[in-house]
Amino acid sequence: MRVLFIEVDTERSWALGSVGPSFLGAWLRQHGHEVCFFRATLETEAAEVIARVRALAPGVLGLSLTTRQWLRARALIGEIRAEIDVPVVAGGLHPTFAPEQVLAAPGIDWACLGEGEEAMLELVEALARGVPADQIGAPGGLTIRNLQARGAPRPELRPPFDPIDRLPWMARDLLDETPGVVHMATQRGCPFPCTYCAARMYDELYGQQGEVYGRRRSHDSVLAEMHALKAEGKLNFIIFLDDTFTLHPKWVAEFCRRNAAELRVPFCLHARVETISEEMLAQLKAGGCAMITYGVESGSERLRREVMKRPVNNDRFRKVFRWTKAAGILTTANYMIGLPGETPEDLDMTLALAEELDAFDFGYFVFYPYPGTQLFRVCQANGWLPEGYERIPANHRRSILRLPTLTQQHIDDAYDRFTALRARLYAARAAGVATAAAGAHVDHAARTG
Repeated sequence: MRVLFIEVDTERSWALGSVGPSFLGAWLRQHGHEVCFFRATLETEAAEVIARVRALAPGVLGLSLTTRQWLRARALIGEIRAEIDVPVVAGGLHPTFAPEQVLAAPGIDWACLGEGEEAMLELVEALARGVPADQIGAPGGLTIRNLQARGAPRPELRPPFDPIDRLPWMARDLLDETPGVVHMATQRGCPFPCTYCAARMYDELYGQQGEVYGRRRSHDSVLAEMHALKAEGKLNFIIFLDDTFTLHPKWVAEFCRRNAAELRVPFCLHARVETISEEMLAQLKAGGCAMITYGVESGSERLRREVMKRPVNNDRFRKVFRWTKAAGILTTANYMIGLPGETPEDLDMTLALAEELDAFDFGYFVFYPYPGTQLFRVCQANGWLPEGYERIPANHRRSILRLPTLTQQHIDDAYDRFTALRARLYAARAAGVATAAAGAHVDHAARTG
């Protein structure tokens, strides 16, 4: 059977498609099914999407959705189904934690909860056998674990896929990668209890059933994929997608040793300062690490401790950023503003810490309460979500919340100050490069004149 995955861009076209379909697609292909991919960019009209679906004539249409993608995806699917009778399954973070909302939308037949490889294969093979779509997941029909149909009770979840090395490598034609830059995932799951993170909720979802969600690929699996990509001429730089690449120091040390000995491919990763040591940074540098992104989130220790459940102090951030720069690794940082319980004074602390840390680059985003997270439930319980919030698009600039401690003007001002800080740091860096270049020219002239 032919399966079509549609990537739905919102706000701007990202450099990478959703990772979920690349795993699902590889698994389906391994079992003899055809998989194709289409990206609906911001410029793509619904008529073009409909024409592509009609031309490809898939047996089932799949989408992997975050909350930010949901509203546009809902509209597109509604228009597709008005023209084409093709069954639709939606998976990913938003369908996992808001399945009733997703299934209430016209045109979506199933929400896939949690991991989707085995459920998607079972669905595709049932459709290929001729099982009617309206009988799959329906009461009295064919039950597929992890797959919820409209009007049906919540399904039982199957255990997490194990061993994870048994999964085929990602189907990279479904990722829309920049040539030479590959994205890799070495693990699934996150043990940290951050209240704002939807990815963390997978651990809680499976934990409710007594299952351990966290798993990591073996070094042999990761290095074999890297060798294969190198042999194909596709590997110049790796972006590791793991939420916290540095979780297991022994795993990291062995990976760095083997990459240095076998491939010497540069890479970047995400880390938490709680997991970093000077020894690990030395290993990472020797092993090819060029950049680390740290989630700082806020400069307010109170906010991190009481609201975000990240009990780490600012001195730890200062120390780790200093260590990372000393090791010769570039730093980037991520910050959030407009959090529940945040005050204008907290915003000032965040801006001050961002300037002090002086990361090579940083991102700053207005907080959005994702369904399934603890902070979503806090906002809901306190009445901070406006009526009809589910119809308000998520974006990085404006808050949808009615917070008692912050106004939108406070958030706008902080966002503008972050923008100005970035411009100032970029200008200072450019001036430093220009000065260094001029000095090198003078030195060269003096030695050769």
